[in-house]
Amino acid sequence: MAAEVKQTCYEGSAVHSFQFYLEHSGEHEAIVQGVHSLLPAQFKRIGAGKTGLDVLGVGSGGGEVDVQMLSLLQSTFPAVPITADIVEGSAELTDNFKALVAKTTSLQKVQFAWHIMHSGDYEKQVKAKGEVKKFDFIHMIQMIYYVDNVDDTIKFFHSLLKNNGTLMIIVEAANGGWDTLWRTFKKELCVDVITKYRSSAEVISSLKKQGLKYEEHIIHNTFDITECYDPNSATGARLLNFMTATNNFHQSLTQEVRAGILDLLRNKCSTVKDGRVMFNSELRCILVHA
Repeated sequence: MAAEVKQTCYEGSAVHSFQFYLEHSGEHEAIVQGVHSLLPAQFKRIGAGKTGLDVLGVGSGGGEVDVQMLSLLQSTFPAVPITADIVEGSAELTDNFKALVAKTTSLQKVQFAWHIMHSGDYEKQVKAKGEVKKFDFIHMIQMIYYVDNVDDTIKFFHSLLKNNGTLMIIVEAANGGWDTLWRTFKKELCVDVITKYRSSAEVISSLKKQGLKYEEHIIHNTFDITECYDPNSATGARLLNFMTATNNFHQSLTQEVRAGILDLLRNKCSTVKDGRVMFNSELRCILVHA
């Protein structure tokens, strides 16, 4: 999650690991709360006077957050037709998304187009067709880690915005827990499938470089990693596997590195309250304007 991964599609065991993390981290709940406070005003501005609204979700996963945002958009403009193009590399997560849409009555009138592919392949496809569909709202939630080039990706998707449109990027916060962990242990963790670390700092740097107008908002979140300090805890082991992107934290890394990571997680990435170790997983919501 906190780095660039060459294999971008969550399938099989990777889906289960990701869902396990979501259940224990409260991340989606924090993001949903954040977008519900930020997007109503944005949607009113974006949709003013429009006879149709087009949304693009890039790296939408199982659609849990998308469904919330689309429902919010529809409730803001109940009489306006909405289309939603979804770009997601995981067929399994896309199936989960479709199932979620099927049981969300408020979204039955939304016209969906599904693109099961990496965002880079979507970009190539759009450029090859020459027929460029523009969007009122584009969102990239927790996916900037998986692109080849941050500057090129932001430039391309920003170019797909209609007048008055907004590109929303949600990413791990610079100087947060993920940032501290992955930068400190870059040599040990950024190996094999993981090659580059990214946080909100890289996104902001790219936006400034391109001269794009943006606003940045904090999404607060912490989650309990106390069980990571119990060597007999299966939950702790699974969390450590996900947080370090290793198949088996306790066997894959040396004792020295494991001890260093656990010490860093407790003392630099978390706060200890009532004996519980609470990891700082703060996010940034960056709204980029057309």
